[in-house]
Amino acid sequence: MNVFETYRSEIIYTLILLVVLLIIRAIIVISVKKIGRKSGTTEARANLIGRYATVTLVLIALLIEAFILGIKTHEITLVFSSVFAVIGIALFAIWSILSNVTSGVIMFFSFPYKVGDKIKIHDKDYPIEAIIEDIRAFQILLREDNGDLVTYPNNLILQKAVTLIQKDALDNDSVL
Repeated sequence: MNVFETYRSEIIYTLILLVVLLIIRAIIVISVKKIGRKSGTTEARANLIGRYATVTLVLIALLIEAFILGIKTHEITLVFSSVFAVIGIALFAIWSILSNVTSGVIMFFSFPYKVGDKIKIHDKDYPIEAIIEDIRAFQILLREDNGDLVTYPNNLILQKAVTLIQKDALDNDSVL
């Protein structure tokens, strides 16, 4: 008995699924890179958002593949409810990290400042006036005038008022 003959339709559907998801992934990655170039963000941030999209597509592919292989809906529901319960407990324990990653994704698409801009964060406990050195998945790196490097969590910067002091301060300093 030949395995390819037995599971011919499943193999064809799986190959179609892979091709479709690869095309969707390519479209998303290209779109994210274009958005990144337009907004002046670094390529590393665009790649990070692309990786998030890839992981999401892989999870969707696993769900669709389960249906292709004939797994019953109630079996998938049982597995996913168990997995989501465990993930939910884990995410509750690390909600701050998840909040920073989500904020990093939001900042990629709608943050009005970019690397090199000098900003002032109006924090009542610790006001910061610094140049943005890098925007990462969890935090933004700021360089103060005295040379100190400040890491500021992404979720907090979205909650505070921020003033743009000087656009592209790094480029302007190097010209002087």
